[in-house]
Amino acid sequence: MIIGLAREIKKEEYRVGLTPGSAREYLQAGHTVLVEKGAGEGSGFGDTDYANAGCDLRDRETVFGKAEMVIKVKEPLDAEYDLLREGQILYTYLHLAANRPLTEVLLARGVSGVAYETVMEDDRSLPLLRPMSEIAGRLSVQEGAKYLEKTYGGEGVLLGGVPGIPRGKVVILGGGTVGTNACKIAVGIGAEVTILDLSAQRLAYLDDIFGGRITTLYSNEANIEESLREADVVIGAVLIPGAAAPKLVRREHLTIMKKGAVIVDVAVDQGGCCETTKATYHSDPIFMVDGVVHYCVANMPGAVSLSSTRALTSVTNRYGLLIANEGIEAAAAQSAAIRGGLNTHHGKLTNAAVAEAMQAGEDG
Repeated sequence: MIIGLAREIKKEEYRVGLTPGSAREYLQAGHTVLVEKGAGEGSGFGDTDYANAGCDLRDRETVFGKAEMVIKVKEPLDAEYDLLREGQILYTYLHLAANRPLTEVLLARGVSGVAYETVMEDDRSLPLLRPMSEIAGRLSVQEGAKYLEKTYGGEGVLLGGVPGIPRGKVVILGGGTVGTNACKIAVGIGAEVTILDLSAQRLAYLDDIFGGRITTLYSNEANIEESLREADVVIGAVLIPGAAAPKLVRREHLTIMKKGAVIVDVAVDQGGCCETTKATYHSDPIFMVDGVVHYCVANMPGAVSLSSTRALTSVTNRYGLLIANEGIEAAAAQSAAIRGGLNTHHGKLTNAAVAEAMQAGEDG
């Protein structure tokens, strides 16, 4: 199969879908790898690195025009829509539940869209989302702490505190991978941490591993409202695989929050779990609504691009190689995980959660 590695054109996206080492795995399996010139620069990989690995360096149009499977990190943007063609496999993060225009393009062009975020193993784990969720979770507290500083419009609170003063309060909505990793950092810097989740079993697990150093609450309206009232930093860490994120923080909630409190909505790729969320970029990451700082960067792991690229490609290659070796239909037949990842195929939606989100959008 001809594999195409595209350079990311999303603003301030520095990751790349293949390292030279992971590209070599495709070559060793007998495939051809076309690399768009400059694709790896944001992660510290030069064209020479890919050439030395055995890849062919090409321009953008050639990569998309010849590749049977295009590998990226982020979803295609408007400028890339016309480069997609019927029968082509697109292997990347797609987040279609929050992106009707892209969904319609993939369907109209007959692209087989395999979304990293919905590749799901039998144990319900999301192996291609997990490393980025781990990174985003850890970054979320780091960014929340920074924008809590007065110079950015925050309260001027030090999350870890010092002896003799109260510690800052971090509220984490969701106890999955993002929430757990956010909790690790928040506890590590000495903040007072409350985490909310719908699963009593998950809350028990978190209480156990953090040794009683955190407060765990069942996620309901009363607990969310009370937690928001006291929070200095709120981490939106909610995930429903493939589906739009539920709006747990409504506009009216902002009026009960502290002035200068910070919301870091990690769920922004899936539409965000805060009603006032809108996607931002690393160069202009925050905005204010009702005195509350919002940090809603849609590609948070891109800020640590080398670490993120290494973590991502270490898990994506396994599934990508199966697709390349067998073809998308045979790979999906063999692997339930790839079946879950296949969002569009032959002009049809093939992921239930995405289809439900599209229907909900029409009904709304």
